[in-house]
Amino acid sequence: MPEPEAQSRYPRRPTRTITLPHPSRPVDVGGDAPITVQSMTTTKTADVEGTLQQIYALAGAGADIVRCTCNEIEAAEGLAQIVPRSPVPIVADIHHQYKMALAALEAGVHCLRLNPGNIRKPEHIKLVAQECKDRGIPIRIGVNGGSLHPDLYAKYGDRIVPEALVESAQMELAYFDEVGFDDVKISVKASNVPLMIEAYRQLSEVTDHPLHLGVTEAGPPPAGLIKATAGLATLLSEGIGDTIRYSLTADPVEEAHAGRQLLEALGLRERTGLDLIACPSCGRAEVDVIAVSKAAQDAFAERNWPIQVAVMGCVVNGPGEAREADLGIAAGRQRGHLFVKGQVVKVVPEAEMVDALLEWAEIIVNDGVEAAQRKADDGAAAEAEADRLALLDEQGLGANQSEVKIERIERLRKPEDDE
Repeated sequence: MPEPEAQSRYPRRPTRTITLPHPSRPVDVGGDAPITVQSMTTTKTADVEGTLQQIYALAGAGADIVRCTCNEIEAAEGLAQIVPRSPVPIVADIHHQYKMALAALEAGVHCLRLNPGNIRKPEHIKLVAQECKDRGIPIRIGVNGGSLHPDLYAKYGDRIVPEALVESAQMELAYFDEVGFDDVKISVKASNVPLMIEAYRQLSEVTDHPLHLGVTEAGPPPAGLIKATAGLATLLSEGIGDTIRYSLTADPVEEAHAGRQLLEALGLRERTGLDLIACPSCGRAEVDVIAVSKAAQDAFAERNWPIQVAVMGCVVNGPGEAREADLGIAAGRQRGHLFVKGQVVKVVPEAEMVDALLEWAEIIVNDGVEAAQRKADDGAAAEAEADRLALLDEQGLGANQSEVKIERIERLRKPEDDE
């Protein structure tokens, strides 16, 4: 007897849809959109190259959305350089300073996460919401049991209870309503699984905003995996939840893998063979990345090889950012640099890029990554480096106009008002 379809087993609670407006890979959350997987970088956001490498690794592991901390001006300036090069939407995690939310918006992020327990002045909350409304950028209200507003904590007898978490979210929504902003998703996380489950159940009864599920500070695997899965799977099986994150004390790539595997196990996301990632079409792009990505997707469609392929628009950053991909190609100076796990193996004419991807993917599938690397053309790495340096010389370091954003961010470098 055939299994029933996932939607009949786990009918989802109706929610409105919000969109994280990435230029080449916008992500819908809520409504009829697929349930998405999120994770968070563990690098210093000011470390642009290290953070981008982790973002690409997370995207390759199944993350649809990635969050980066924005706790200082240097982090916001890092985001100004990271966002144009990220393959997925970036959420800025804001701590206590509302000006960091404004700086992150200047950097071009696709979403903010605000903790009502940290930014408390109504005028600051409404200022950020108004700015997001003007820019078309959504906000996640990220209530956390560990940082509940002191007034709510006292109201409920100095205890963290589901009602307090829900009320915190509703208070923040009320501030947003005052400026006519409703492009919102909500989380009410706690490290206690029964508390977290009940809080989300109650929240789902009083709002139709999309819900971001998570057990905060779940801890290291395997115990952390079990703890987080208990909370996430319970709610998902009840039709509650539009996007999820595993919060593990581990490499964040493990979080992305776990999230994707959970959704597949529940039948809420399809299992796929080929995993194709692509950079956005930023100021350095030498080809139409979207068109090349589609051509590659179509070419691989019938093969369903279990391989990760990256299509990068420029040779300056591409191979380094996507070094974790099994196979990739980066465009520059009318040529494509083919790389296997970050090692350049061949340089081909631009018109032959997709065919070269197919050829080398077959080598990897049949013989393995190391065998493919041993087949590298003599001189390919030197050719690629010459192209990279020439392009960098032509375009300079500011191809994505990051300097303009950084200049605006610097204007926010003033002593903070009391929060």
